[in-house]
Amino acid sequence: MNKSKRMKVVFFIYIAVVIKVIIFKYPWEDLRVIVNSWEKDVILEGLDTANFTLFKTIKMYIDYSYMLNSFENLVGNVVVFIPFGFLLPYIQPKSRNFFVLLLNAFLFVLGIEVFQLFSAFGAFDVDDILLNCVGAVMGWAAYVEWEAVKKRRFVKSRQCL
Repeated sequence: MNKSKRMKVVFFIYIAVVIKVIIFKYPWEDLRVIVNSWEKDVILEGLDTANFTLFKTIKMYIDYSYMLNSFENLVGNVVVFIPFGFLLPYIQPKSRNFFVLLLNAFLFVLGIEVFQLFSAFGAFDVDDILLNCVGAVMGWAAYVEWEAVKKRRFVKSRQCL
């Protein structure tokens, strides 16, 4: 299997894990109960519990850090999307462009959050979108640096010949 195909497989596995961890995080029995309770009123409850105010959840986690698992939530929301930013440029060359990568990350995360909003499989939180996109940008920065290091090594090895 060539490198391009390996990267596609790794990215697909990563996306599957992210979807499992973020959307289908509850046991299957609990998800079945949620699905069986889907009605217009239940789905609309997601709008009541959603956070559409930027920095609201982040501020809450900072203010109540002594009581909540703030560190895990804030850092986890960033870290889970670092691989997205690192891997996507390998399988979609247009994503080597910062803005293309950011748009892809934003649309993917927005899709997850909107699904959570209307499915009751989680809660919509605009701060999650921000933190996930920060993680993707960090991954993209790591990708750019990694490629620069590889290029410098290649140039240096060519000069030694």
